[in-house]
This record gives sequence, C-alpha cells and structure tokens, in this order.
Amino acid sequence: MLRPRRLATVLVLAAGVTGALAPSALAAEGIGPAKKLGGDNTVTTSAARTNTGGKETLTIGVATPAGGQTVSGKIAWEVSVSAGAPSKIEFAVDGVTKWSDSSAPFTYGADGGSLDTTKLGNGSHTLSATAYGSRGVKATTKVTVTVANATPAPEPEPTPEPEPEPTPEPTPTPAPQPSSGPIYWGATIGSHLTGNQAPWDMTAVTKFEEGARKKVSMVQFFQPFANCNPTCSFYRFPTNPMESIRNHGSIPVLSWSSQSIPSTVNEPDYQLSDVISGRYDTYIREFATQAKGWNHPFFLRFNWEMNGRWFPWHEGVNGNQPGESAKAWRHVHDIFTSVGVTNVTWVWCPNVEYTGSTSLASLYPGDSYVDWVGISVYGRLYPRTPVSPFAGSSSIRNEVRSTNPLPYVGKNCGWLKALSSSAENCSRKPPCAMMSL
Repeated sequence: MLRPRRLATVLVLAAGVTGALAPSALAAEGIGPAKKLGGDNTVTTSAARTNTGGKETLTIGVATPAGGQTVSGKIAWEVSVSAGAPSKIEFAVDGVTKWSDSSAPFTYGADGGSLDTTKLGNGSHTLSATAYGSRGVKATTKVTVTVANATPAPEPEPTPEPEPEPTPEPTPTPAPQPSSGPIYWGATIGSHLTGNQAPWDMTAVTKFEEGARKKVSMVQFFQPFANCNPTCSFYRFPTNPMESIRNHGSIPVLSWSSQSIPSTVNEPDYQLSDVISGRYDTYIREFATQAKGWNHPFFLRFNWEMNGRWFPWHEGVNGNQPGESAKAWRHVHDIFTSVGVTNVTWVWCPNVEYTGSTSLASLYPGDSYVDWVGISVYGRLYPRTPVSPFAGSSSIRNEVRSTNPLPYVGKNCGWLKALSSSAENCSRKPPCAMMSL
C-alpha cells in the first residue's frame, strides 16, 4: 500500500525572473549500521521559466517514500505531477542518476519496479527526482530516508596460507630466567570438534578443554569491518560472542581487521589510506562506543601479521604505502580514546620475522598505542619460521624496543610442548600469554 503523498512546494517565477533554490544536502557517510548524524529531511523544487510562445509550469512531489522514513529491502518510489506535463523524470540516489521514466505514473524501475535498499549502505540517503518540461523548464523534489537492513552474522575468516619462504638462520634462544607471573593460554577453536566454531558454539571450547585437560584463559575469534558478499554491510561490536566467552570464565581475544570478506589481497575500498583519511570514522566510533558500553575487559588484536604480504592491510599490497600501517593503527586507537574506552587491551602482533618480511621498526605504532606485543609463529608447518618462537621474541625486543608484555601466538600445536617446558622464558612482572591458533 502506498504511503500518503507528500508533495513539495514549487516556486513559480514569471518571465525575466531567475529562480534560485540551493539548499545543501545532508552529508551522511552511510557506512554499516552507523546512525544518522542529525538534520531534517528536505524537499526542494525548481522554478518555472518562461520561453517564447508562452509560460510552462511544472509542479512535482515525492508520493512515496515519505521524508524521514526508515526503510529496508525493496521499496516503491513514485513521483506525482500536480501541474504541467513533463517529458521525462529522472531518479537519482545521493546525486547519482539511476533511472528515468517518460510516462505516468512516474516510478523508479531499475530493480524490477522498486528501489532495492540492500544495495545501499545502512544510514541516511537522499532520493531526488528531476522533471523536464517540453520548453526547458525543470522541477526537482527530494526526500531523505534512513536505510536499516539487517546485518548478517560474521562468517568465519579463512586461515591464511602464506607463501613459503627460505628458512632463515636460527637465532640463539635467550637463557631462561625464573618465572615470576602466571601464564594465560587459549586457542582459536574451529568447527572440527562440534561442527561449529567458537564462540558461536561454546561446546567446542568445552570439548577442547576436555582434550587439553585444562581450562582456557582466552578464546580468540575473527571479525572484519564488513561483509561484501554480494553487497557490503558492516559488523557491529560482537556483544553476544563476547558475553559467551566471558560467561565461560575466559577472556575474549578479538582479531579485528580493516577489510571486507570474502578476503582477498586486493580490496581497493579497504586501503590503509581509507582508514587514515577518516572514511570509516563513523563506523569505528560506533564500534568503540558499543565496546565501551559492554564494559568488560578484552584483548583487541587489530590488523595482525602486518609485516607479511597475505592480508590486504599489509604495506606493499592493495595500494598501501610505507608508514601507513602505524598511522592507521594510531588513528583507530585515537578514536577509541576519544570515546573513552578503557576496557580494551591493544595487542600488536606481527608474524615472526622471515626473509623478505617488512621491518618491524617501521610498523610499530609506539608504546603509548600498544599494551601487549605478540608474535604469530607458524612452527614447523611453514619452513620460513624459526624452530624456537623465543628467537622471534628476541628479534622484536631488539628491533622495536618495546617494554610491553609479550604473548606468543602459534599457528600449530607442534611447538607447544617445547614452549611449555620453557615457560620460564615468560619471566616478566606482567602476565605472559601463550595461544595456539
């Protein structure tokens, strides 16, 4: 059923008078579930002009949807004519013409007779229509609507398989020292135990603990900025998975990435420069606000393994330039700080260095932006990784000069036995974390 028609007022000018209407359109980023930033819906019209041979007047208005309406899915978009006989009416979304109709009733028909809002980002959008008369007169009307389509649940991120590199020369393992603090350990638990991945299925965590005969301190999972399969929608802060992990008695570790899925190395809409320039600030700020509202501690592992070349946020791929990794990290961190988030522990986690990897010193955001420093260790699964993960820790200490706590994040379980027997290497006053992926 069509909603009540709301017609725009038309200002008619006689011959020799120039009509000028130029209201500014509301700016809306339209990213993910970001809310409308403020302002009212506007409806404008153009003035009539007098040509030789007589005066022509056009009066049009948007019949449906109504200004300020919240919409989703496919909607009807119709323009009514109350004066004049336009030769055609053009329909534009956010200033870009998408459709034209030359006969009444004048309706948008690019998506099978309706406007498919799932092809637009959630948020505020301006729908405008321009009518053209036979004597050069035109009239314009527009309304602002808010698109609010449901966001799908995150899909598990595929495990990256980095390209093999030559085996680097092993670095001597530092001498062990007496342990002075507890060891946190946990895992990223896939669907191999129960058919579903944790934390969406916490029975998978219980099964894992039964096999390990030990409770996990941490549970890690992945979430990108957006899902673009086939249209893009942005993921909100994962309150329910976080709460499931906390209720289990563990600490959530969220690996959050500035990319979309399905994941590819080339994602031109998700370059580091997009993050730095503020393109996604509205989304990031809303995410940070939701994290603050949850108000429980968690680890945030943002854009990890940034010294490799297998993710779209790496420097040297996807149009990313040297120096942008640390700038993007600091930009996101600054937004969280401005919102007042205090329950996040920031984990900067490169891959253990290998031949050809990017220098860690140029990637490190600085101690004031990092709480914990981590290492991704692929163990014997990939030939490029040193046998001992502690060799990689020495390299990070020497190159980055960070004094932050250092967790070890491994990609297979083969090295955990040796790691646990050398747990005294985690000798520092803050806790040390070990995690197998």
